[in-house]
Amino acid sequence: MFHFTRWRFPICFVLATLCLTLGSSVAEEEPAPAFYRGVNLNGPPITIDGNLWDGNDAPWFDCADRGFESQSVPLKPETDKARATMIRSSRWGGNRVTLNELPTGRYTLFLYVWEDNNSETYNISIDGREVVSQYKSGGAGHWEKLGPWFITPKNGSVTVTSRGGAANFSGIEIWKGEFDGVEESISNDDLAFFEKRIRPLLVEKCYECHSSDSDELGGNLLVDSRGTIRRGGSLGPAVVPRDESGSLLLRAVRYQDDLQMPPDEKLSDEQIADLAHWIRIGAPDPRTVVTKHTGKKIDLELARQFWSFRSLTKPSVLSVQHSDWPITDIDRFVLHSLESRELTPAPLADKRTLLRRATYDLTGLPPTQSELETFLADDSAEAFATVVDRLLQSPQYGVRWGRHWLDVVRYSDTAGDNSDFPIPQMARYRDWVIDAFNRDLPYDEFVRDQIAGDLRGGENETERQSRIVATGYLSNSRRFGSRVDDYPWHLTIEDTIDNLGRAFLGVTINCARCHDHKFDPITTQDYYGLYGIFASTRYPWPGIELDQKQRDFIPLVPASELAETLRKQSERDKELAKLNERARQRKKEFEKAKEDQKAIAEKAYREAEKEANAFASHPPLFESAYAVADRESPVDAAVQFKGEPTKQGDIVRRRFPAIMGGGDLPVDCHESGRRELAEWIVSERNPLTARVIANRVWQYHFGRGIVPTPNDFGKQGKPPTHPELLDFLACSLQENGWSIKKLHRDIMLSRVYQLSSFRDAKAIALDPSNEFLAGFRRQRLDAESIRDTLLHLGGNLNLSPAALHPFPPSSSWKYTQHNPFKAVYESVHRSAYLMTQRIQRHPFLATFDGADPSTSTGSRSSTTTPIQALTLMNDPLVHQQAERIAQRILDHAPEQKNRIRFAYQHILGRPVSEEELDASNRFLLAAAQVAREGGNSDNESEREAWFAQVRAMLRLNEFLYID
Repeated sequence: MFHFTRWRFPICFVLATLCLTLGSSVAEEEPAPAFYRGVNLNGPPITIDGNLWDGNDAPWFDCADRGFESQSVPLKPETDKARATMIRSSRWGGNRVTLNELPTGRYTLFLYVWEDNNSETYNISIDGREVVSQYKSGGAGHWEKLGPWFITPKNGSVTVTSRGGAANFSGIEIWKGEFDGVEESISNDDLAFFEKRIRPLLVEKCYECHSSDSDELGGNLLVDSRGTIRRGGSLGPAVVPRDESGSLLLRAVRYQDDLQMPPDEKLSDEQIADLAHWIRIGAPDPRTVVTKHTGKKIDLELARQFWSFRSLTKPSVLSVQHSDWPITDIDRFVLHSLESRELTPAPLADKRTLLRRATYDLTGLPPTQSELETFLADDSAEAFATVVDRLLQSPQYGVRWGRHWLDVVRYSDTAGDNSDFPIPQMARYRDWVIDAFNRDLPYDEFVRDQIAGDLRGGENETERQSRIVATGYLSNSRRFGSRVDDYPWHLTIEDTIDNLGRAFLGVTINCARCHDHKFDPITTQDYYGLYGIFASTRYPWPGIELDQKQRDFIPLVPASELAETLRKQSERDKELAKLNERARQRKKEFEKAKEDQKAIAEKAYREAEKEANAFASHPPLFESAYAVADRESPVDAAVQFKGEPTKQGDIVRRRFPAIMGGGDLPVDCHESGRRELAEWIVSERNPLTARVIANRVWQYHFGRGIVPTPNDFGKQGKPPTHPELLDFLACSLQENGWSIKKLHRDIMLSRVYQLSSFRDAKAIALDPSNEFLAGFRRQRLDAESIRDTLLHLGGNLNLSPAALHPFPPSSSWKYTQHNPFKAVYESVHRSAYLMTQRIQRHPFLATFDGADPSTSTGSRSSTTTPIQALTLMNDPLVHQQAERIAQRILDHAPEQKNRIRFAYQHILGRPVSEEELDASNRFLLAAAQVAREGGNSDNESEREAWFAQVRAMLRLNEFLYID
């Protein structure tokens, strides 16, 4: 018997290709589907199509919605008596039906709906995934059997819900396996026509791109089963029985529209005529088993042969010919590589150069004169180790290395939406990062706190709140557009997954959002397995053009005080809403007032507005964190075809990428899965995490990573120059309790780190980019170090932590797409504390290749541009600091040559040469003379001369580069 069925499926990929090219793949046959259960939602047990359905009192389902029956309404279309009785007895309202006791497996679900009165419009979801949008129920008596929907029960149950208008649910039919819902007999003649003329045509011209075995499925269209070809792809049904104009397949092969298939060669007239005849006679098709696209299988064992996906094991230290040269195992790995290329290491750097290098490396600042003198006077073998230990204990270490991490996680104090709303609370995450580096928080704990700190609690209230703040890492994900009701959360979640992959794992997981990764063994299933974890996470709302108020921030109050604090805040919010409404009413009255009442009305309006603004400006009752929390009910995500959330496919269990030893979340996991995700990332089974962070630390010391693409350890990235060394460092990091400071010490106490930057001619010729480290790589100061050094030399650098940024009060936020938030807050604190926003970058930092806060910066560029030179000549900050430095030099000594000696020592960290002393003296005399000729006094002329001298020295490569 033919079941009246309205096909309603998640729309899928745009039907981009109906590639009808030669192929012979045939879908693998699965066991035939079989009726499993049916339930008459508001009536007794009943037999339909020979299958016994349970009644309303069946114990395996739960439905609390109101019952409704109207057996006299004529049904359209007509149907058999048993089905008609079932349909007219229904549950109605905002339906929620839960089907329980479903064994593990794949099922097909159909839903009977009907309308007893006026048409309603509603949506239908299965386990939170919307499967029917804006369904119109039709007039009185109209009924439909919706589906099929292919489901995999989670924890043995499935929930069907409606949202919107009042829906009448009459019955639910469940089949074991995938069933297309069509039971039809086929005549011998029709069967012969299909087997002789249609099946061979589909196999030859279509299966390569549109079968269950296709490497990539064109347009989400499968033509290798009756159910899938009728269901169609992203543009709708490919075949509609007896409807030529409604069958997209026929339109495509006729080249009637832009969609023309096959794209390379049109079918013959005879082949097109066969397809048309087949559709006219009802598209008889014996292929009843619904196929499913499996795609190109990834050979995980083969994929794990790639260097970055191999299991991490500590390599044996490599042998070297010159065994007296190395002082650490790191040296042996590097020397082995050099000797294999017949290269010789450079000599060691002098102590001044080494101290400057190490101090900038660990603090981002130059050494003081006192520190230099102490190091130069220490002739012990432990002198440099003492320096390294001192620098690692400096609070400025955390500022420097915290900024490196903020690059990677694309830190910003604004949201990134069209209006770029400010987030005052975001700075607490910045401070947490700095503090974490200073206290050498083990890297595995560093990861756990940022991904799941809110779920971890703490040994005390301070630790609990600190871990909540750490999840600002996730909250920092970009916001998009200005919409509210249909805010594109899928883009924010994509940004989260993208950064998670790059920052912790060095892989571009987001490339699997629309299709399996083109180069790396990461599938779309892997992507949406992670997606469900973050779809189960509640992100805070920072404000957006059409909804400007912050919400869902996490209060930083003791757990015992939270309820009372929130109650008080609710009362305050209600009072503010009342005052704002009164101000709005007074404004309306003022605008409508007659001329003789204008003054009185305006006064009332201004007073009401003033009172509302004054109330809004009261300090908050509690501090809050821009942090995440779990949603009440975790969900698994559906695949989004082409990354479009409205085009959904199968639901994917929350899970981790298989290539890195992943697996599904435990069945009994009732949280988002972030806690398990963090544990998986730092697990010893994961080969990437330790390699990625060890490479980052190496890169920031040497200017280039062992893997030059720190955010991409996949096939599109570059391979390691010293793979054994990388694994050695990664394993050592794990063995030493994930201590980043211990890794610094191991690297910096190696001979390789202490080499001069002056390599011999052979090394320069054979290894021009110094990949193999015959000498130290010369590096330009980064943007923050340039700015901080200017402040340091001027004597006005504030080394204490900065307060929160001076954003305008939130009550005044009226930012829009055309009037976004923009500000630059100058400060004499370290540059890591400067306000960072996404819609515009800090002008000074951007000029010198500062990080882009909209995307992960794994490694910064180091450019040399005319704009940089002009900035060092003309920027107000440079002028201001040059004047301060000049005054310090003038105040240091009355005699000119002593001033010059101090200037070189102060700015460049070394003594002046006799030649430089004479040249500087001549320049100062000439510059002072020019100033006097311009009408300046002797004192003013002297200051102008030194101002010019300092600006010239600040443009020297020796100042801007580290050797």
